[in-house]
Amino acid sequence: MPQGTYTVDVPLNIEKIWDFVQDMNNWAPLVPGYIAHEIKSENESTWEFKGDLGFMKKKVKLGVDIKEWNEPSEVIFDLKGLSDNFNGGGYFKAEKIDDHNTAMTGHLDITAGGAMGAMINQILKKFVPTTTEELTDAIVEKMLEINA
Repeated sequence: MPQGTYTVDVPLNIEKIWDFVQDMNNWAPLVPGYIAHEIKSENESTWEFKGDLGFMKKKVKLGVDIKEWNEPSEVIFDLKGLSDNFNGGGYFKAEKIDDHNTAMTGHLDITAGGAMGAMINQILKKFVPTTTEELTDAIVEKMLEINA
């Protein structure tokens, strides 16, 4: 299963991180290749982005279903391909280091199914960890910008 986990220390308290990640409108536009997103409910949204898989660029539409909102430390979600045969999930986890610093971890796993699944999963093994790191870093940069 293609997956990536990335942790970074953030010079913000855990409450400021929660204030940001509790609203999907804050972080959906930070997905690499972002095109659009639509909030359907507190727990459901659709995201559209352009994935660059090296040999091809592909527009992908995913359903994002938030499974758990664990204030102030964790958001757990499932992903389902709406345009392609993809399934997966992920989370953002914040762990308090002290009153002014928090370790933030982003995790994604995405698996392709269908006739081309095996080939696409080989490509995703490089794509998913890179995307996880880029998304987590983009969220941290945006939070730091807002709280400057």
